[in-house]
Amino acid sequence: MCKIAVRVFLLSLIPLSLWQISGCARGHTHDTDTDSLLTVMENGDLLFRRGMGFVGHVVTNADREGRYSHVGIVVAKDNTFYIVHAVPHEPDFEGDVDRVKCESVYKFIGRYPDASIGLYRLDVSDSLKAMASAYALLLSERCIPFDHDYNLEDDDALYCTELVELVYARAGVSVSEGRRTDISFPGMAGSYIMPSDLTQCAKLRPIMCK
Repeated sequence: MCKIAVRVFLLSLIPLSLWQISGCARGHTHDTDTDSLLTVMENGDLLFRRGMGFVGHVVTNADREGRYSHVGIVVAKDNTFYIVHAVPHEPDFEGDVDRVKCESVYKFIGRYPDASIGLYRLDVSDSLKAMASAYALLLSERCIPFDHDYNLEDDDALYCTELVELVYARAGVSVSEGRRTDISFPGMAGSYIMPSDLTQCAKLRPIMCK
């Protein structure tokens, strides 16, 4: 989750068998599956995915559950749904920077069409969900940079789970409920919000998992 050299070292410590960990069954997520997902989606939902790239493997193997590597918040806009998420290494155009972005559900899922995804919903009021999603959309419009330092002490830059925690905290809800994952490797030591720190939330329930 930090520099490339650290990621390579981290991966070298992980047994090969752990690469197979997944909490959801793998399956092809075609447009028809995404269409079905859109029919049950609501403003403020959380959409998790398991990235199949290098960084995705690093995160899932550092996470206690190893189910997902990334998350975004569902935002209702222009009579459809979008995903706001903080993501590295997914430029939309030449020269694009790593940042908080708002993109279609099809694009969010389509980057890894064979990967596991999970739609989750918080059992809080619609008004609180609307507050969280509106703030997330604002951050995407401001092009807040991705937090490559994974620093929870400020919100000048954000990583994916940090973004979700921040926007819901502004609405008075802590999705992580204070959970942090402590990681101690050379060059990477500290407390981080991992995907499972969010999915364990008592108010969060799965809606659809593929």
